[in-house]
Amino acid sequence: MEKTIAAVSTPPGTGGISVIRISGDDAVQIADKVFVSVSGKKLAQLKGYSAAYGKVYDNGELLDEAVATVFLAPHSYTGENVVELSCHGGMYITSQVLRAVLDKGAVIAEAGEFTKRAFLNGKIDLTESEAVMDIISAKGRAAARSAIGIKEGRLRREIDDVKISLVDSAAHLSAWADYPEEDIPEVSEETLGENINNALNKLNSLIRGYDIGKSVKEGIDTLIIGKPNVGKSTLMNFLSGSEKSIVTDIPGTTRDIIEETVVLGNVVLLLSDTAGLRDTDNPIEKIGVERAKKRVQSCGLVLAVFDASRNLDDDDYSMLELLGDVPSVAVINKSDLSSVIDVDYIKTKVNEVVFISAVKGDGIDNLISAVEKITGAAEFDENTAVLSTERQRECTIRAKQALEEALSALNGGFTLDAVTVSLEDAIQALLELTGERVGEVVVHGVFSKFCVGK
Repeated sequence: MEKTIAAVSTPPGTGGISVIRISGDDAVQIADKVFVSVSGKKLAQLKGYSAAYGKVYDNGELLDEAVATVFLAPHSYTGENVVELSCHGGMYITSQVLRAVLDKGAVIAEAGEFTKRAFLNGKIDLTESEAVMDIISAKGRAAARSAIGIKEGRLRREIDDVKISLVDSAAHLSAWADYPEEDIPEVSEETLGENINNALNKLNSLIRGYDIGKSVKEGIDTLIIGKPNVGKSTLMNFLSGSEKSIVTDIPGTTRDIIEETVVLGNVVLLLSDTAGLRDTDNPIEKIGVERAKKRVQSCGLVLAVFDASRNLDDDDYSMLELLGDVPSVAVINKSDLSSVIDVDYIKTKVNEVVFISAVKGDGIDNLISAVEKITGAAEFDENTAVLSTERQRECTIRAKQALEEALSALNGGFTLDAVTVSLEDAIQALLELTGERVGEVVVHGVFSKFCVGK
């Protein structure tokens, strides 16, 4: 029998409430040892999805007022009996209530153990389990809505469609080969090829969408570059909503890389403001310039800022050459001033060009559109199934490779037994993706990334 576990499921610190979650066969009995309802009813007398107001005691000492919510198996998050004690938020009170629960027979939950039990008890599959942490860590609307969709089974249903089709094909092949005396219809190689190609198309679509989904979920390493005083720091401060960068009329004020996470439309940018790119004799400023140049080659997106009221000079030309093939948006700042900049030349080096006024906030919608377009986020459909982890992507790639081998065997005139073996390999990879056949090491790897209490 699994031990009854308990943990604090709310963030540490001062707040309105703290929730201590207890899960397992003895959850209600353990909670009854520390909680006394004002009605005098024991929690064991309550139906599932019921709550009671009362007080929490530790060996007769009053700890706090609380609300106890009871969920009975199998109708709970974990599929087990669950009691949640909601007490006043505060580190000391919370720790005392948890300690009282542990003293009465519960053991402290490991990271992700509540969700792990939900998976092991068949409440959710492995893709839905992984979506739980994506919901918690979502930084933007698109990432949150996509994760919620996966938690509701969107990816599982997509994988199930592929898997069922492959299982039907493999079963037909096996039956036809193993029972020749039975009146089993002969396998149509044309139909088999169509089924494999349809499955390949679906898997390829999932793999293609992975990088876009990852950037929407985790964010894109984004660099703001440009000469001194073109408005880089003003843009950084505007996008971040705070004065992260120092803004002055003195060139070279920003000496190092300043970082902030911002949400721009449906894209999360891990935004960095850099030292102004120019030739300088100042040794400290020069270090900052060199750091900025190195970061350009490794980042995922560059916002190259120009001053609309100034002609391009050698520093601008050098910066445009530095961009190379790095995804970039040319941001022509100070659009409220008279423009003399050579936009046509910039367009020969950078595909996306937008005009803004970082001081006034004009043109930001155009910047959002350009960033979404160049990162692929404009094509991201939060209502479609997406692969959300490297583990899922690796399983999908293995399934794809197995199907390509099956198709090659079919088209190469090999026996259908060879096709069957490859189909079974693809099915195995998809079963591992959803967690229907997965080793303990993989399960531990998934849930070890969770927070305690979830």
